[in-house]
Amino acid sequence: MNLSDSQTAGDPPRRVSAMEAVLNHLRGAIERGDYAVGEKLPSEAELCRRLEVSRPVLREALRALQTMGLTVSRTGKGTFVVSDGAVADPTFGDYAASDLLEVRRHVEIPVAGYAAVRRTPEDLDQLGHLLERMERETDTTAWVAMDTLFHLAIAQAARNPVFRRVIEEIRDALARQSAFLNELGGRREQANREHRAIVEALIDQSEHDAAEAMEHHLARVESTLTTIVRPPDRTSPSTGNEDHA
Repeated sequence: MNLSDSQTAGDPPRRVSAMEAVLNHLRGAIERGDYAVGEKLPSEAELCRRLEVSRPVLREALRALQTMGLTVSRTGKGTFVVSDGAVADPTFGDYAASDLLEVRRHVEIPVAGYAAVRRTPEDLDQLGHLLERMERETDTTAWVAMDTLFHLAIAQAARNPVFRRVIEEIRDALARQSAFLNELGGRREQANREHRAIVEALIDQSEHDAAEAMEHHLARVESTLTTIVRPPDRTSPSTGNEDHA
């Protein structure tokens, strides 16, 4: 099956990854009822054959379906449909997205402000190096790993070990969320710009600007996540993602 069938001419020109195309196709099939709740999806081998994609690409798409609450994977049995619509509050690792965002707002926004007044030249060097690597990186997995390091480095610059411990605790969930948003929301370039704004505020030692930049960053994370999981507009011929900021 040609996956271009699951893409639409009305989408923005952002390139759709193979994983995203597979996910859009399978999500559409589930939401149309082609695969009913309780039904088992075809085997990985069969889906790879039908969709003409590699097994790693398919498995990424299946993980995204599970994150969105559409399916569940049962070891040794396969993947089963559990809902005909994505949940409004997906789960990343051990935490629901809403819980993760609530904690991040209460921790990372003031942390950015503290980091602006407490950072050292070494902190700025580390953050600057990370930014440069992230802006050059094209591999999602490598970028996501550096994204979590960036947020840990901001916490470190705040000079309070409790803040860093909190970020360490949610590190896996942050990485899962970051990968999800980058694969399905085209977040990488925008996130790089948001990160740079945070670092520039730290360079200027502006507590207000640093907190504001982090607040903007988290707001964009939330809005992109909402766009991805919201039901497609059934009245429009375009069913692809429309907000890729």
